Parts: sequence; C-alpha cells; structure tokens
Amino acid sequence: MEYAVGKTGRVIAARLFEGEDLYESVHEIARAENIRAAAVLITGGFRKADVIVGPKQEHPKIIGNRKEFAGPGEVLGVGTIYCDEEGPKLHIHSAIGKNDQTIVGCPRGRVETFLILEVTIIEIKGLSASRKPDEASGLNLLRIQ
Repeated sequence: MEYAVGKTGRVIAARLFEGEDLYESVHEIARAENIRAAAVLITGGFRKADVIVGPKQEHPKIIGNRKEFAGPGEVLGVGTIYCDEEGPKLHIHSAIGKNDQTIVGCPRGRVETFLILEVTIIEIKGLSASRKPDEASGLNLLRIQ
C-alpha cells in the first residue's frame, strides 16, 4: 500500500453541454487551473460512451472488455485526476443506464454529454502523486511518493 495525506484545495463546479466530451472538458479545466490531484464527481446524462466493464484478458497484459452505451441515459460517477508525463489525466468509474439497461465501468474514448453533465472537481493539495507506466499490466497506474 502507498498513501499520503493532503488537504482540500479549490472546489470547481462545471456544467458540460449537449455533445461535449467529458475527458476533453475535464482535462481542459485541469490544465487551465493547474490541477495536479483531485477527486471528481459527475451527475447528469451521457449520449454515448465506450465503457470498460472489466478485463477481457489479464495476462500477459490487461486487455479491457468494452461495451458500448448508446443513450441517451443517466449517469453518476466518481473519479480522480492525477498527472502523467503529458499532464492531468481523469480516471473515472460510472453507473450508466436507460430503461432496463445498466452498465457500471470505466467510460473511455469519446464520452458525449446528453443535455447536461454536472462536474465537481475537488482539488487535493500537498500530495506527491502521479500516474506512471506499469510494465506488468501495461497501464499507467497511480504512484504515491
């Protein structure tokens, strides 16, 4: 286990509009506000999303099992922002649904907003943490120094 203790910094509230991409929008805010570490909450709607719903393969490298969500539908999610070599990166897991279809997983690729997506970013100050490549899994994983 690795852990560190930080303090709450700024709290940023954002509204994404119809068709806007979750990842592009959150990364834009994080870069503009120099957010290096944060908790992220979302609530609202997705028009469409490509969702990782667990591993299709674990060895020798993890390959995600993808499921497409074709909305519009409802979403709530919780995630984090930590930086890698390229800058701030969002990692979020969400419950997404419409009618009797429910998907829980990690939305990836282009994640389009349906009507409105409320995003709350809670900055964490005083941490030395980043995403670093993990050779065994093939993923960029959180490392706390």
